[in-house]
Amino acid sequence: MKRCMFVDDSSVIRKVAKRILGGSDMVVIEAASGLDALEMCAADMPDIIVVDGALPDVQAIEIIRRVRAMESPIRPQILISLVELDIASIMRAKRAGAQGYLLKPFNRPQLLERFRALKIAPDSALASNSRKSA
Repeated sequence: MKRCMFVDDSSVIRKVAKRILGGSDMVVIEAASGLDALEMCAADMPDIIVVDGALPDVQAIEIIRRVRAMESPIRPQILISLVELDIASIMRAKRAGAQGYLLKPFNRPQLLERFRALKIAPDSALASNSRKSA
């Protein structure tokens, strides 16, 4: 079972992500701050991390760098979450070790497509998404 961490100070964003991705083959864990996320990663590294690009306590780039520096058998896929397409922020995140980005607010098809592009979409979400579009 894959574990996905959403790091965002917005409880709405975290809840929407949990509702879309949570299921029998993916557990979504939430962190409301960068410091919480770093503590959680040090204790039990998730498979996927989506980091808000505008956290109030720790910059997303710093979180990405610190996660990449952690000793762990799991090397998570990391996305930076942005409210607007900012190529400079995306490139800084990629240089720090992120695989891509996610624009927010997002809906089910947008989130699943981003995860599908990285080959990390949960099977149950893909199945329910195909039923909804049929």
